[in-house]
Amino acid sequence: MIEYRNGYKMPKIGLGTFRMTDAEQTYDIILKAIETGYRHFDTAQMYGNEEVVGKAIKDSGIKRKDVFITTKLQGHHSPLITRELILESMKKLQVEYLDQLLIHWPNHDNEINVQTWKVFEELYNEGLVKVIGVSNFTRYQLEMLIKDISIPPMSNQVEMHPALSQEPLRAYCEDKGIKITSYGPLMRGLILEEPYYSGLNEIAIKHNSTVGAIAIAWGLSQGVMMIPKTSTDKRLAENLSAKDIKLSNDEITKINAMNTGRRLYSDPSNNIYGKYIK
Repeated sequence: MIEYRNGYKMPKIGLGTFRMTDAEQTYDIILKAIETGYRHFDTAQMYGNEEVVGKAIKDSGIKRKDVFITTKLQGHHSPLITRELILESMKKLQVEYLDQLLIHWPNHDNEINVQTWKVFEELYNEGLVKVIGVSNFTRYQLEMLIKDISIPPMSNQVEMHPALSQEPLRAYCEDKGIKITSYGPLMRGLILEEPYYSGLNEIAIKHNSTVGAIAIAWGLSQGVMMIPKTSTDKRLAENLSAKDIKLSNDEITKINAMNTGRRLYSDPSNNIYGKYIK
């Protein structure tokens, strides 16, 4: 578990549900993930699958206190609509509170980010959300936001993998007490290609593991929460096994050296997803 600065705890590994659009398949993989040992599920309004994620968790019979649910607000809106959309997400997920709520993408106008964040603060103070944070915020965007709000973000979910180690951002967030979660840790499959595969596979062989598990273990070893996505039973267990892999400092350094600053997802400074929708 990783502990936020308010004392709330989150499992180190979760299941990402980005692009899980087939309801039946998503339902089945959530149930299988719970059976395998997953206790954190990451969804978003943008994914369009909150309802099926909530139903699967509910139908599994797992106690609410034993599962951690993250969702993200799509776009930016008036305070009233923002609150309504978040309450609607809670209804879809069939929960009385959210473990974690994130701004999915920053707006290019900091005043709009602040307006959205103030609704997050209200929901947090009301106990409807246990952890409030952001996603895809750069250091500059975080600095702009923090200077105008009461409760600094507790987390920042960003693209992070061997080709994009995010070391400067991670150092900044650590100094500010902001926990980092990595999405896309398997690089959309590019970890199976050069110049990444050989180095990762060499480490994987030493640990009797796979390159995917090693990439996840690399993040975990640095205090980063990882939410790999998969739709296969085998990979569920394989990814979860990363929590038991202990990488040496030399191995971590070797993977850090693979960083080229390569993004495989949208650039936060030029994203089209953080629009203000009236």
